[in-house]
Amino acid sequence: MISELGFLADPEHYQDPIDISLLDPKQALNWFRRMIEIRAVEELTAKLILNGEVYTPCHLAIGQEAIAVGVAASLTNQDFIFSNHRSHAHYLALGGSVEGLLAEIFCRSSGVSGGHGGSQHLRCESVGFVGSVPIVGATIPVALGAAFSAKQKGTDKIAVCFFGDGASEEGVLHECLNIASTFSLPILFVCENNLYSSHLDIGLRQPSDRIARFADAHKVANETIDGNDINLVVTIAEALIGEIRRTSKPAFLEGVTFRLVGHVGGRLDEDVGVRRSKDLLDVWMRRDPVLRLKKGILEQKLMFADQIDALVEDTKEQIQSIYQRVKQQPEPFGLEIEKP
Repeated sequence: MISELGFLADPEHYQDPIDISLLDPKQALNWFRRMIEIRAVEELTAKLILNGEVYTPCHLAIGQEAIAVGVAASLTNQDFIFSNHRSHAHYLALGGSVEGLLAEIFCRSSGVSGGHGGSQHLRCESVGFVGSVPIVGATIPVALGAAFSAKQKGTDKIAVCFFGDGASEEGVLHECLNIASTFSLPILFVCENNLYSSHLDIGLRQPSDRIARFADAHKVANETIDGNDINLVVTIAEALIGEIRRTSKPAFLEGVTFRLVGHVGGRLDEDVGVRRSKDLLDVWMRRDPVLRLKKGILEQKLMFADQIDALVEDTKEQIQSIYQRVKQQPEPFGLEIEKP
């Protein structure tokens, strides 16, 4: 395999604190709060899965929070945002209710999909989140249709579809890139390239590790960046989204990242039969987007270590309280689930 990503795919690089020296401190702290909220929800979910309390399959976004928060920063609740099986971070980054998400994971009727969707079928149009489904690549053509609608109606709304590197091996992505480019549709394709499709390393599946090469082929403007740098994601996403609104032309954002848990479930998986190993995982943990932003905040003295620790603990306590409230709600359809 040819590595067009170079250092972006090498976890020994891009471990520095996030440079927030030129930012409004409130902005940086808001990003951090949102990212630790997502992390806390995902870590609680992982714990509940491992404890046998959650039965619906969950694909967690631990390690990928910066892309969700960074792109969401330039979106409105009037836009059309679509996601995939790993959708919790996108939903929460847009301002979706934590209680609505946890209730959906527990299949309670108060969940954002009425308890019928579980982890992978989320919907919250009040924040612009039109929906997520687990079928790889399935929401990409739906997002394309939303973009076509926005253009036909003459609005400045845009469509956004989040997907992983595995979806680039589905023909529907290439068809949609072609249509979006040919008819100049206002859509942002966001590829979270975590270098794995389920258990398979990208080197076992593709001749190159850079997914944005497909955008090149369809003459779609694109950027490939460090997806664990929240400041960079915000900056690039803001520029691309601004251009989409101005010109009604599509764009493609590839954020290189790494999931710090297994493909599905809550274990710190090394996965199966690929070069993902405990040593590799340990190195990638030093590129953790939450950790790097924390270091940037400490470096700029926006908060001290004890203040950050207190904020993290307070966030975890709030989410724990929400979880306890959800657990008191009636079991799905009024039936008690027989525990294994």
